[in-house]
Order: sequence, then structure tokens, then C-alpha cells
Amino acid sequence: MSPRARTNQLLYQVELLVGMAKGDDEHAQARQMALEEGALALFELALNSLLKEVTEHARLENHAWRRLLADDGPQLAELQRLRDVMNASNSWLGWLVSRLEQLHGSEGAARRAPANPAMIAVGGQVDVGTQLLACLDAAKRETAALRETSLEW
Repeated sequence: MSPRARTNQLLYQVELLVGMAKGDDEHAQARQMALEEGALALFELALNSLLKEVTEHARLENHAWRRLLADDGPQLAELQRLRDVMNASNSWLGWLVSRLEQLHGSEGAARRAPANPAMIAVGGQVDVGTQLLACLDAAKRETAALRETSLEW
């Protein structure tokens, strides 16, 4: 499978996981948290695959996002573009990177819903699944733009 096909496959699988029904039994909340963290883990794989895809011409040995998107990472136009996106406020990549850091931390990235269903939600607070889908849509647009740029080379 080519890096491009693998990236597409992983992005599709993220979308599938986010869209899965959590159910309404006693395990629904735990299932939802597992789906969210699973989708984030797949999104991380998709990010690594995308980085491999858009840097094929550079023949890099390592395609880990932490290394490639670091400020002192390889100086490639595609990577600099993604670094700029990552550092922009409210960007899909900035959101994803912060969630991936949480995912790898001891607390994890998924959050439990309030124990009291009558509790008023904080204004502007969006669940992880909704944020993931918005992030995924933006990532697909960015992926298409990066692919278009790399075709020019």
C-alpha cells in the first residue's frame, strides 16, 4: 500500500470510529471514551503517514510527527507549512497535537461526562467527537492542498 493510500485509509477509519454508536447501557460512557481515544490514536497514525507521504522526496529516516514538526526539525517547505498550521490559534493541527499529548499522558484524552445530567454545560464546550470530526475535515483539506503542491514538484 502506498503512503497516500495508507493516509486515506487511516483518515477514513478515524471517521468510522467517531461515528460509531456508543449505546445506552451501563458501558456507554466507557465505550465512548474508548472510541474517542481509539480515533485519536488512529489520527496520530494518519498524521505520521501523511508526513511520510509529503516528505518522500527527502528520504527521511524518521517520520514521527514530534520530530518532523519540531521547530528544529528538517527544513522542508511541507513541514514548515504544517508547523505554521500547528502554531496558528484554533488550528486543526494545534488541537490534534494537544490531544495527542494528552492521549500519551497518564490522564488520557477522553473525558467523562458530568455525573449529574441536570448540570448545565459550560458555554462553547464541544464534545471530543464533534471536535475530532471538525479537525478531520480540516485535515482532509490540508492533505489535499499538500498533495497538490507535491504534484507540482
